[in-house]
Amino acid sequence: MTATHLPPASDTLARRNVVILIIAQALLGAQMPVIFTVAGLAGQSLAPNICWATLPITLAVLGSMLTATPLSALMQRYGRAAGFVVGALGGAAGGALGAWGLWEGNFILFCLGAFCSGIYMSAQGFFRFAAADTASDAFRPRAISWVMGGGLLSAILAPVIVRNTADAWVIPFVGSYIAIIVLNLVGMFLFFALRIPRPTARVDSGQGRSRSELIRTPVIAVSMICATVSYALMNLVMTSSPLAVVGCGYQTADASNIVSAHVLAMYLPSFFTGHLIARFGVEKIIATGLFILAGAGAVAMTGVQLEHFYAALILLGIGWNFGFIGATTMLTAAQRPEERGRLQGLNDLIVFGGVTLASLSSGGLMNCSGGSPQTGWQLVNLAMLPFLILAGGALIWLWLRPKEA
Repeated sequence: MTATHLPPASDTLARRNVVILIIAQALLGAQMPVIFTVAGLAGQSLAPNICWATLPITLAVLGSMLTATPLSALMQRYGRAAGFVVGALGGAAGGALGAWGLWEGNFILFCLGAFCSGIYMSAQGFFRFAAADTASDAFRPRAISWVMGGGLLSAILAPVIVRNTADAWVIPFVGSYIAIIVLNLVGMFLFFALRIPRPTARVDSGQGRSRSELIRTPVIAVSMICATVSYALMNLVMTSSPLAVVGCGYQTADASNIVSAHVLAMYLPSFFTGHLIARFGVEKIIATGLFILAGAGAVAMTGVQLEHFYAALILLGIGWNFGFIGATTMLTAAQRPEERGRLQGLNDLIVFGGVTLASLSSGGLMNCSGGSPQTGWQLVNLAMLPFLILAGGALIWLWLRPKEA
C-alpha cells in the first residue's frame, strides 16, 4: 500500500503531520513576508542602480528555483525532515549574510544572503506536498489547504517582527535579519517530529513516467501552467508593492501593513479552500482564482490611495490561494508514488522559474519605466493580463478535452 493512497483510518497520522507543518508554516514562514517587505527597501539603498532594488528578492526566488530539484531528490531519498532541516539552515545562512551585507554596506553580500534564503523558500514550498503524503484521497485537499493556512499566523507575526526590529540597530533592517536567523534555528527542530514514510521506489529507480512524459500529460501540464501563473503574478505585484507605497508618499509602516494584509489574504481562505475544491471541483476553484487575480490588477489600476493598495493586495492574495492550492491539488491527484520526487521537483523548478522572471521584471517595470511610481505601478499590474489569458485558455482546453479513463 502506497503512502499517497492510504485508507481514511490513516488520516490520524496525516492530521498529526499537518499540525506540525502548520506550526512550521507559521513560525519559519514569517521570514518570507519580512524579506519581501524589507529586502526591496534595503536593496534600494544599497544597489548601485535603483533598477536593481528588487534584485535581492529575485535572487531569493532564483535560489528557490535552483534548489527545488535537489531538495526534492534529497527528500525522496532521506525523508521530508532532512530536506526541511536543510532548508532552515539555508534560511539561517541567508539571514546571517543579509545582516552582514547591510552592516558592511555590501550589495553583493546582501544579494548572496537573499539567494541562500531561497533554499528555505524552496523547502517551504514542499510543506504542501508533505501534507498530502500520508493523507487519504478525501482528506488530501483539506490537508494541503490547512497547511497553507498556517501562513495566516506568519502574516500576523511578520509585521510585528518588522516593527520591532527594522530600526533596532544603527543600520536599518539588520535587526530584521538577525530575527530571521533565530526563527530558522529554533523552528528547524519541529521537523524531527514528522512521521512521513518514504516511498519504496527510489527517485532514480526509473519507475514511473519520465519527466518528458509527465510534462506532456494534459492535467499535469495545465496544473503547472496555472500554478506558475498564479504564483508568478502574485510575486510580480507583491514585490513592487512596498516600493510603490513608499514611492507614493506613504511610510514603511504602511507598506508593512499592506504586505501583512496581503499575506493574511493569501492564507486565510486556506481554511475552506479544501472544502470548496471537494464541493465544486478543482477546475472551478482555479478558474475563480484567476478571475480574482484579474480583479486585483483592475483595482490597482484605478488609483494609488492606501485603500487601493489594500484592496488590490488582498484580492491578489485570495486569487493566489485559489489558483495555487487548486493547481497543487490537481497535480498531487495526477502523480504516482514512485514519481513523487521527480514530478514535485520538476513542478517547483518550473513554478519558481516563472516567479524568478516575474520578480526580476517587477523591479524593471517599477523603477526603469521612466515615469512616476504611479506609472510603474500601473505597468506592473497591466503586465498580468497576457499570462492570465494563457492560464485561463489552458484551463478551458483541459475542460473541453474528453475525460481520460
